[in-house]
Order: sequence, then C-alpha cells, then structure tokens
Amino acid sequence: MTAEQSDDVLRKRFDRFATTHWSVVLSAKQGSESQVHEALETLCQTYWYALYAYVRRSDYASHDAEELTQEFLTRLVQRDFLGSVEPQRGRFRSFLLAAMKHFLSHERERAKALKRGGGRGVLSLDFHRAEKDYRSEPVDAMTPQRLFDRRWALTILENAMTVLQERYAASGKSDLFVKLQPCLTQASDSPSYRVIANELSLSEGAVKVAVHRLKRDYRRLLKQQVSQTLENPDDVEDELRDLFAAIHSQT
Repeated sequence: MTAEQSDDVLRKRFDRFATTHWSVVLSAKQGSESQVHEALETLCQTYWYALYAYVRRSDYASHDAEELTQEFLTRLVQRDFLGSVEPQRGRFRSFLLAAMKHFLSHERERAKALKRGGGRGVLSLDFHRAEKDYRSEPVDAMTPQRLFDRRWALTILENAMTVLQERYAASGKSDLFVKLQPCLTQASDSPSYRVIANELSLSEGAVKVAVHRLKRDYRRLLKQQVSQTLENPDDVEDELRDLFAAIHSQT
C-alpha cells in the first residue's frame, strides 16, 4: 500500500468526526440523522472517560458517576440535551465540560429520572476499566476540572499516536515505529540512536532522520486532532499549550 493509499484509508476512517467536532454538534442541533448520530457516538466513545473522571472527582460515588455519565452521553447522542445548552463557540472541550456541569446542576431531577427509568444507556462503555483507571489518577488535590483537562489532553495524544502507528503499519513499517516510538517521549531510559541503528541495521544518521520525521508527523497529527475541537484553527497552538500544561499539572 502506498503512502497516498494509506492516507486515504485513514482519512475515510476519521471522516466520522466530520470537519470538526463543532460541525457535528451544530449539525445535530439542526436535525441531521444517521451520519450525525454515528459521529456523536464516536465523539462520546472517544472522550467519555474524561467526563467520568470529572464526575467522580466531583464527589460522586462510582455507581452514581457511571449512571450520570451514561445518561449524559445518551442524551447527547439522542440530541435532546443539545437543545437545552447553547454552545459558546470556541473550544469543544470547554463546551462539553460546560454541558456536563449544566447536567449535574440538575442532578436531583436526573437521579429521580434514573430511578424511574433505570437509565437509557445506548453506549457500550467499560466502566469497570474506567474505575480502575480513575483510582490510578493523580492525588485527590487535583480539582475536577483539572482532572478533566488532563484526561482530555491524554486522549488527544493517544488518538494522534494511534493514527501515527496505523500509518506506519499501513506502510509496512511497524517494526520501525516500535523502535522509534520511545524517542517521542524522550524518556530517560530511551535507547540511544546507536542502539536503534544496530537493531535496525541502519546508520545513526538514518535513525536521526527517521526520528525527525516521526516527531514531525506526530506534531502534525496532534495539531489535526486539536483543530477538530476548535472553531478557529488559529487557536491550535494556544490549545496545545493548555493541554500540555494540564498533563503536567498536579493540582
């Protein structure tokens, strides 16, 4: 498969996100059907853990957080919740968190509805895994919003890494990706270029070039992922700075 064919495959896969996440929300508010419904489900499947972590850190027990998160996402997918919250165009991250805050502000009414109907979960979500992940989160001094921003940022990074890995695999370069990936994080235990060169039977110069390309492509994919969550593409760099700050914040 050529690089052009690989890009086409990946482009089709991520067409589910539409042009931007905002376009999905606005299309949903305007009444589009099947494609928007699928796109909303994709967004929920992508970002739901950040919302769950926010609810848990807001002093809700795991069972309550599970029901509230599922109900919120169900209403979002079915679009009846979108009509009650007017998005402040800008960052999709901010809109989704504001929508969840709005939802939780009516938690008593939600709780009554859940007891009557038992929840209308339409998404298959692994809450058992989510709770396990939540218990591994940073210390409780981190506020709910800080935790939400951190998990959102990590999701963006993971999405970009997944696309990058699939791109290398589609080009028949899975082994190269596995060897070079530690160089992206620049961890203290990352192998040297000489070690990687020996393992891949390449020169150190060739490895340096390959790492440079990997970092360039990863940065480009990060920008693409972030731009999908913004109304104004000019805000990408500011959003990236905020996301990296959220990852390193501990309070």
